[in-house]
Amino acid sequence: MNASTLTRGGRAGKQKAAPAIEGAARAGFTARGVIYLLVGLLALQIAFGDSGKQADQGGALEEVASKPFGEVVLWALGVGVVGMALWRLSEAIFGAAGPDGNKPKKRLASAGRAVFYGFVAYSVISFAAGAGGSGSSDGKSRDATAKAMDLPAGRWLVGIAGVVILCAGLWMVVQAARRKYHKHMRLTDMSRKVRQGVDVTGVGGGVARGLVFAVAGGFAVRAAWDYEPDKAKGMDDTLRSFAETPVGPWLLVLIAVGLMLFGLFSFAMARYRKV
Repeated sequence: MNASTLTRGGRAGKQKAAPAIEGAARAGFTARGVIYLLVGLLALQIAFGDSGKQADQGGALEEVASKPFGEVVLWALGVGVVGMALWRLSEAIFGAAGPDGNKPKKRLASAGRAVFYGFVAYSVISFAAGAGGSGSSDGKSRDATAKAMDLPAGRWLVGIAGVVILCAGLWMVVQAARRKYHKHMRLTDMSRKVRQGVDVTGVGGGVARGLVFAVAGGFAVRAAWDYEPDKAKGMDDTLRSFAETPVGPWLLVLIAVGLMLFGLFSFAMARYRKV
């Protein structure tokens, strides 16, 4: 069996699973949009003095759970994120949409995203099931950093992980600013106003999201450099750090609005993303 036979087999398998894969992907983008909208809203409340809120995935899930029919919505979000993980897994197995979707680096990137969304899905479903699986991102970050530093060469591992996250965040910023998401979307299906709205949310939201990742990575690098696990920060503490800059809470306001824009952009991806 040669490579071309395997490729044809993969394409045939993807075509058969296409309807299910597309539905899973669009459900995943919708769930991601809800979570980012809520995280942005919680960060905005923190910027205006409501320090009791937790601006991360756990805080977003708690906010959902406190509303009528919250449990139903939580399960729907969990199923949606599972869909996102399965879609990314299908890209790793069958290849992604587009002419270069079968390249090894694309498949590897999809595999990494599948693992990431798999962890997110487990966290959301655990929360929905009442296991408290979400928890504080700050506590998880400190605990994971402390355990990693106890390993041989653990300090280096944490530092390298921090550099990777920092670089990934900067890459997100550049990709969003250059509107690289255009190649993944059905632009011809959009009206002029819709496309303008997608660009506002895609650029603003992508830049804000990338900055949060980059700053979180920077904190991990500092924790490794100083050999102090407590200096590693999850999303909540990372967002709060924006309010501690010389411009006060206004930078956090901008980041919060950006995360909400990214939530709206995720809804646009659910509608127009090539799958």
